[in-house]
Amino acid sequence: MSSFDYDLFVIGGGSGGVRSARLAASMGKKVAIAEEYRFGGTCVIRGCVPKKLFVYASQFHEQFEDAAGFGWTVGASTFDWKKLIAAKDQEIARLEGLYRKGLTNAGAEQIESRAEIAGPNSVRIVKTGKVVTAERIIIAVGGEANHHRSLPGHELCISSNEAFHLSELPRSIVIAGGGYIAVEFANIFHGLGVETTLIYRGKEILSRFDQDVRRGLHQAMEAKGIRILCTDVIEGVSKAETGVLNVQTKHNGVLHADQVMLALGRDPYTKGLGLETAGVAVNERGAIIVDQYSRTNVPGLFALGDVTDRVQLTPVAIHEAMCFIETEYKNNPTSPDHDLIATAVFSQPEIGTVGMSEEQAAKAFTEIEIYKAEFRPMKATLSGRAEKMIMKLIVNAADRKVVGAHILGHDAGEMAQLLGITLKAGCTKDDFDRTMAVHPTAAEELVTMYNPSYRVQNGVRV
Repeated sequence: MSSFDYDLFVIGGGSGGVRSARLAASMGKKVAIAEEYRFGGTCVIRGCVPKKLFVYASQFHEQFEDAAGFGWTVGASTFDWKKLIAAKDQEIARLEGLYRKGLTNAGAEQIESRAEIAGPNSVRIVKTGKVVTAERIIIAVGGEANHHRSLPGHELCISSNEAFHLSELPRSIVIAGGGYIAVEFANIFHGLGVETTLIYRGKEILSRFDQDVRRGLHQAMEAKGIRILCTDVIEGVSKAETGVLNVQTKHNGVLHADQVMLALGRDPYTKGLGLETAGVAVNERGAIIVDQYSRTNVPGLFALGDVTDRVQLTPVAIHEAMCFIETEYKNNPTSPDHDLIATAVFSQPEIGTVGMSEEQAAKAFTEIEIYKAEFRPMKATLSGRAEKMIMKLIVNAADRKVVGAHILGHDAGEMAQLLGITLKAGCTKDDFDRTMAVHPTAAEELVTMYNPSYRVQNGVRV
């Protein structure tokens, strides 16, 4: 008979927490999972799922325009923001219900309350004040938006969280940030008819992505009418008597907008969690430090997902949860594999990427080969749209292994998932060359780029 109240207690009902709780409970373990807001976490409730629904909504105005080139006559169209919000809320509620149902069917106890560490193997349920014990505790509370509280007027700004619940669609918006959240929302709001300005301190948006796809996206966004101000920052925000926000910038004077959105990254959600009570080690950003098996420095206490600030992606948190189950309950030590993770930016056009950028590969290898194609997709020929697609493969010249693949264009995210398998398997450029093309598709360019566009030797393009 265990001396603990639970075999496993999970703090946080996001993707990683729910997966670990459900799997452990299905194995007969006594499991409780506590969530202070809604089950489903950032991704399902206020992140990638509602965002993707907004992306779809924002694309229709271009699709209506494109239809004319294919012989369709489309009448006058209008957009109802409140209907989109209501439909989105209904879908999110459905998904949350599925998460809860999975936990219930597995036999995991669901606690609707904030939970905090009360000591080794101890958790306090904030709503009731009750302290319970568990043989193992997982912290999977994720991250929170950086509200940039040092910015004068930050309280007048919204984050991506509030963007999903605005009562009215703004006529204009200024978005601060150059990462994927900022870029995606800039495209969403612009697609819904909002005058959109993106301001970013760096020289180019999406600084961690390959140079060609981020520059290509920058150009495409500006061509659509999105104003992008690089190498600039917001110094303060104030509200005029009319309700309009005055946005003071460092180099571009005062901007005026109905809304200001801060998309300046996300921080681990560890403040006030009681980590110091148990002596849990964190880094300078507040992220919980873990080993290769997601163990903290405190025996019996683990951390998964964004709260560890390893790779902030939903599938990664789920993968880490599955590795925890294998290691702790199946006697099969398994460490998460964070190498070659395919990812997508649901901008317009999309970015899909896996592996090294050209810049990274040039530093890692003596010589690399770059295969790049830039072309107008077939759909754009009749619609008259001036968009372009970019396909790029990075190859280590020494062994011909493809070490990076990058796409800008329609369905880039879908292609990146399949390329992830290819690169994970260690395929070479010769394997790509031997593969028959599917015609007519954009993806066929990936297997028909037979000659390198250029090479980079010792960091120098030749």
